[in-house]
Amino acid sequence: MSRKKNKSPVKPARIRRKTPNIAEKKQPARKPDAPDKEKPGKDEELPDIIQALTGAAGASGMFGEGESLPGPNPADIPSVLPVLAVRDIVVFNYMILPLFVGREKSIQAVDKALAGDRYILILTQKDESVEDPDQDDLYATGTVGMIMRMLKMPDGRLKVLVQGLARAKVKRFTTSDPFHIAELEPLMEPETGTLTSEQEALIRSSREQSERILSLRGISSQDIMSVLNNVDEPGRLADLIASNLRMKVEVAQRILECHDPMIRLELVNTQLLKEVEVANMQQKIQSMAKEGMDKAQRDFYLREQMKAIKRELGDEGDETEEMEELKQGLLKSGMPKDVMKEAHKQLRRLESMHAESSEATVIRTYLDWMIELPWKKLSRDRLDIKKAETILNEDHYDLEKVKERILEYLSVRKLNPKMKGPILCFAGPPGVGKTSLGRSIARSLGRKFHRMSLGGMRDEAEIRGHRRTYIGAMPGRIIQAIKQCGTRNPVIMLDEIDKLGSDFRGDPSSALLEVLDPEQNYSFTDHYLNVPFDLSKVMFICTANMLDSIPGPLRDRMEIIRIPGYTEQEKTAITRRYIIPRQIADNGLKDDELAISDKLVSKVVREYTREAGLRNIEREIGKLCRKMARKKAEGEKGPFKITSKNLYTLLGPPIFLDDEKETTLPPGVAVGLAWTPVGGELLHIEVTTMTGKGKLTLTGKLGDVMKESAQAALSIARARADEYGIDPKFTENMDIHVHVPAGATPKDGPSAGVTLVTALISALTDTPINPEVAMTGEISLRGRVLPVGGIKEKILAAVSRGMKTVLIPAQNKKDLAEIPDELRKRITIKTIEKIEQVWPLAKAK
Repeated sequence: MSRKKNKSPVKPARIRRKTPNIAEKKQPARKPDAPDKEKPGKDEELPDIIQALTGAAGASGMFGEGESLPGPNPADIPSVLPVLAVRDIVVFNYMILPLFVGREKSIQAVDKALAGDRYILILTQKDESVEDPDQDDLYATGTVGMIMRMLKMPDGRLKVLVQGLARAKVKRFTTSDPFHIAELEPLMEPETGTLTSEQEALIRSSREQSERILSLRGISSQDIMSVLNNVDEPGRLADLIASNLRMKVEVAQRILECHDPMIRLELVNTQLLKEVEVANMQQKIQSMAKEGMDKAQRDFYLREQMKAIKRELGDEGDETEEMEELKQGLLKSGMPKDVMKEAHKQLRRLESMHAESSEATVIRTYLDWMIELPWKKLSRDRLDIKKAETILNEDHYDLEKVKERILEYLSVRKLNPKMKGPILCFAGPPGVGKTSLGRSIARSLGRKFHRMSLGGMRDEAEIRGHRRTYIGAMPGRIIQAIKQCGTRNPVIMLDEIDKLGSDFRGDPSSALLEVLDPEQNYSFTDHYLNVPFDLSKVMFICTANMLDSIPGPLRDRMEIIRIPGYTEQEKTAITRRYIIPRQIADNGLKDDELAISDKLVSKVVREYTREAGLRNIEREIGKLCRKMARKKAEGEKGPFKITSKNLYTLLGPPIFLDDEKETTLPPGVAVGLAWTPVGGELLHIEVTTMTGKGKLTLTGKLGDVMKESAQAALSIARARADEYGIDPKFTENMDIHVHVPAGATPKDGPSAGVTLVTALISALTDTPINPEVAMTGEISLRGRVLPVGGIKEKILAAVSRGMKTVLIPAQNKKDLAEIPDELRKRITIKTIEKIEQVWPLAKAK
């Protein structure tokens, strides 16, 4: 390789003679990061550019001050050399570095080189994890190096100091055993000639980026930059800088393989720009960390000064007083011993912390919660059974079964004060008074009342609380309710328990198992408190519209009390006794300023509402009161009387009319009864036949259960065709279409089997059904009529729509005990056991 300032080639003997001075004075010893890797140690990582320049300074010192480092004469480099495979490092020209050699092949290759002229070919592995690299595992281009020093280690490894001399390309490997030997072709540096302005600009840019890196890393760059400024050859400058830049092996190998000096310098300059960006970011991060540390030290210093000032002023007792207050609060809280132990542990931690730290805030809030919880405080139950009965009768009309259960609880509580609190679940349509009934129970017991809505709750932490891992952590809503009530035995209403959800944050219904189980809730553990709290004295009351959506294990822990809808007479009585006085007061009227008869109240109930609950009737009464309130506000004087003449003017035309009921039904139409979450409902099922090939079509947004009932009804009609006078081969020449109107409303449930069979037989025999007969019940293929639920709601719906007869399964006869006598007087209820009994009762006479 030729250079501009080279006068004569350097002989290997001269290099070996000067080697000890270079190793001892110019290149510090390095430590390896892995004993078996032939690579430089990373403990010696001087900043990147320093390493390259240190090697350059040492090399120039070999040949005298001011001389450039000459390359070896191509004639001096043997054409065949032993190969030293290295990992995770690419050796460049002018690079002087120590290597630890531990692999047997590598040791033999070094011994071979030392036995000759000390030249060795250094090739980098493509995959550093390969322990015994083959020819294909090595890059074809490497660096011819000279072993300047060798030292044997006690563990058998070699430590060698190597200087890169010239690039070389492997022509072929002559042997691989006992070590690799390669035939090579030296790659000499081409002459650059006179530099263009663009090339000069690239050289200056590389020098400037190197200086910026040194400056950003706080290293004195005067001596180093003087060396760089003396290097005018692009290839040599590129090698000096690249020799210790932090680059991936693939990038460094690409630079090594680049033969054109200017292109090589461009690649190096690109890496320098990346290093500048990294150095800038490191400096920014270090500056931010230093600022944060300085602020913490400054805050500590100021707080210490503040403490000293407070001591001088005699105000240093604030923190001490706070700790004393916490200690006294813990002693007075009445918490159990194991809980007290945990609280004192947290108090000791708080005393050792800085008062303004975030963790101290978390512990202080935790101790406040522990102190304010009613660990022993119990409200006194009102155990006067007669007085409790009076309160329940004052607040609610009817609901005898619910009132009887509450009075039983009070009686047992009076005889056994240690009994555990029951878990009642009121199930029924909206507006029947489930939530208000909970308030009445708390009032009759003389306990605090708390209502907790569970509708849409999806996070388990709402029940169990959040763990104390951040400042905003809080206990669950159960513990919050206990704290708000201030007693350990309140009445807590879990409203809408059938509307709980679940997602990735957990399943709240599963968390409620521990809350509602009397065998577990005496030691309920909230995640925030992390200590057990006794919930066995709490009376939990749940409400639900539907029981199907409540998980089985949770439903098993509750005592279900069904609250069906109200009859017209019950609605009239409740409206007169509760709703009208409440609406009069809410709208600013006096008791004697609104006059409405019971007959008109019944008219409002019958013509403007048709639901199981009372919400719509309350809205209509509220509308009447608002009309009268406006008259009073305009100066008119009462009393304001509601009559049959002005009722329609005030409320508008009736919403529901008795003449809506059809007086006659065409063949193929039957009236069924269905249960919905808002009460009972009439269900018209229509069947029509047409010429076809026995196809059965079902429409009306039917669910799987009703589809199966329709298939079963068709099979029963075919099996009993002779009994009803139906052509046995009707499925061969006739299509059947079953439709349930109000198609946008989903309909499903085991209640329509009897109605489907009746409508199908009516269509096939062209016989109409009695329009005043409604029916409910499911069927089996043997013709048995199976029991269904919601009998009271269905009978209420039938009465409100003017039906005269209701057919119910015989096994539902027990449910008639819930039907009031006055309701049973208004409709005929007949029980059926088999499908054959239905047709004589249902067909029109």
